Formats: sequence, C-alpha cells, structure tokens
Amino acid sequence: MIRAVFFDWFGTLAQYHPPREQLLSQVLEELGLNVSPDDIRPALVVADREFYEENAAASWQDMTGEERTNMFIRQQQRMLARAGVQVSGDMPYKILARTRELYAGLKFVLFDDVLDTMKALKKRDLTLGLLTNLNRDINSLCRELGMEPYLDFTVTSAEVGAEKPHPPVFLAALEHASVTAEQALHVGDQYSVDVVGARNLGINPVLLDRDDVYPEVNDCPRIRTLGEVTAYLD
Repeated sequence: MIRAVFFDWFGTLAQYHPPREQLLSQVLEELGLNVSPDDIRPALVVADREFYEENAAASWQDMTGEERTNMFIRQQQRMLARAGVQVSGDMPYKILARTRELYAGLKFVLFDDVLDTMKALKKRDLTLGLLTNLNRDINSLCRELGMEPYLDFTVTSAEVGAEKPHPPVFLAALEHASVTAEQALHVGDQYSVDVVGARNLGINPVLLDRDDVYPEVNDCPRIRTLGEVTAYLD
C-alpha cells in the first residue's frame, strides 16, 4: 500500500514564467534570428530529455566551468537545429550568455493541476515530499507558491550532496517519510532521472509526460496530467 508520494520539481510541479521558449525567442530576435516560441517549444522539451540523460551519467556539479558551458552549448545547438536554426562561430556563446542574463529574472509558477492534486492526496492521509536538484531555498519558494500546507518535507541535492538519479536524494526522502521503498511513489518528468533513480531503490515510479516526449515508455505508468497519479495509489 502506498503511504507516501514524492514529487520532482521542474516540469512536474513548476515551470518558468515567462516560459523558456518565449525568452529564447526574444534572445534570438535580439541577435538577428527570427524564431517563434511555437517552433522552439517542441525542440526545447526534447533537448531537456537529452540534457538529463547526459547529466544522469555525469553530474554537472562535478564538472568544471568549461565543461558545464560546453554541455549547455551542445544542448542549445541541438535544440536550435530542431527548430530549424543553425548557428556557428561565437553565436552559441552569445546566445547562452544573453539567455543566462534573462534567466536570472525568471520566476517559477505552478502548473494548473498541482494544488488540486495535492489537496486530494492529503485527504488520503498520504505523506507528500518534494525531491529536487534545484540549488536554492526551495522551502521559501514552496511557501510563496502556496504549497507549504500540503508538503511534509523537501529534499534538495545540495542538502544531500548528490543529484537524482543517485540514491542519496531518494534515501533521504524515505527517511523523512518513515516508509519503505515499496510504500512510496515517485512522480517526475524525466525518465533517466526520476524513473530510473526511483526504481533503482525499489520506489514505485510514475512518469509525468506533459509534452508526450516519451511515447515509447511502457515499463512504468506514464501520465499526461498530475491528477492522474491518484489511479496508482491503491
């Protein structure tokens, strides 16, 4: 029987505002490239998948500054190529530098289905936790977004010294929730990070695929909205 539900943060509970595709479209326009947010969006979500798959094998926190920059550049170039844009020379670095400037002003907003789902889960007397690789004060952010009444605990990679999919984040969550792995469910939007990481410890994984990025996945529940998670609790 499931007694605790863990959630990933970005892409599962929250997203940036303004949306990243809007920001990237603005950056490209400033640099003389006309690409609409609608063209960027599908390329961006696939690039996210590739980024997390690469990062799952080698944590970006262990990389040098140059290695991180090169990884972000590779992701950016793949994304732009899918959106029909080829860039070369120093243009990728200009795009990355300007994007980082604008990202500093972005805020997080919750997806529309988050609070209603959490309310429904708390009515079932479940322990709810947030597991994130985000390196910032997640508790104040949850308070600001109205999630604090529903979350019993949070775990960040900075606290435990390792990122998902590595075990420390998930082990800390199990300890906080006082449950066994078989009694926990983890919901996340990245297969290589959330599904693999949870499953490696015996935690029940659910893949939240809002953008239909993983149509081939059939080895775990795959849902399109957060509210569907309730179907896997009994």
